[in-house]
Amino acid sequence: MLSRLLLGLLLSASISLLSYRRGSLSRSGVWGAVAVGTLIVGLGGWAWGTLLVVFFVSSSALSHYKERRKRSLAEKFSKGSRRDLTQVLANGGAGALIGLANALWPHPAWWWAFTAAMATVNADTWATELGVLSARPPRLVTTGRVVEVGTSGGVTVAGTLAALGGAALIGVVAAGFDLAAGGTVSAAVALVAVAALAGVLGALFDSLLGATVQAMYYCETCGKETERHPTHTCGGPTRRVRGWAWLDNDWVNFVSAVVGAGVAGWIGLL
Repeated sequence: MLSRLLLGLLLSASISLLSYRRGSLSRSGVWGAVAVGTLIVGLGGWAWGTLLVVFFVSSSALSHYKERRKRSLAEKFSKGSRRDLTQVLANGGAGALIGLANALWPHPAWWWAFTAAMATVNADTWATELGVLSARPPRLVTTGRVVEVGTSGGVTVAGTLAALGGAALIGVVAAGFDLAAGGTVSAAVALVAVAALAGVLGALFDSLLGATVQAMYYCETCGKETERHPTHTCGGPTRRVRGWAWLDNDWVNFVSAVVGAGVAGWIGLL
């Protein structure tokens, strides 16, 4: 395990520094990515580390896709495209905890849970990055009411399909490792299906939290709703208008990953 930890440290440090130079990670995000990557590779193995890399590379690439068109939405989101420490932990923290649990209490179901956790965060990122480019306006997941692009809890058909694609990609990569290790085709297909299902459900749960209990704020200066606090992008102060004060977007991402992992872990036990 020590050799895997060292190799995981080397791999995660290399990828993190490259991502920092490309503008995908902040300085604090580099430290978070190194810690998460080292733990996942060291405790889980190369298959686990590869899923993390697939998530990070694909989601980072999409965050820069048509970046100019997305700049107008910066006022809606709590943070920009550079992931900081809390964002990294929100997306990879559940996976790292699952890796620790697998090291302490080994069971095949942990692999399914980890795959689903990565599928969930990948699905959510793909849905956000591609859904905001949809030609049709989003609708609130709870009521179906048309809302502004970038509104927390808003979903589109394009975004939902993107979520399915992001989750399925993680499932396919995971299934490939299972087949390479001598697993059956039926089990591999089941893993892809479960990852896709759990990932989409986790992403929809993310939207549900965003529409109901995530903390949302209102800028008195420009009269717009935002996730940003205590100041808006315009420089004006923001006040909370709904949701739980502690439940920001990072916590929503973490909780959703746990939900997705729980769905797949339960199925894995069966």
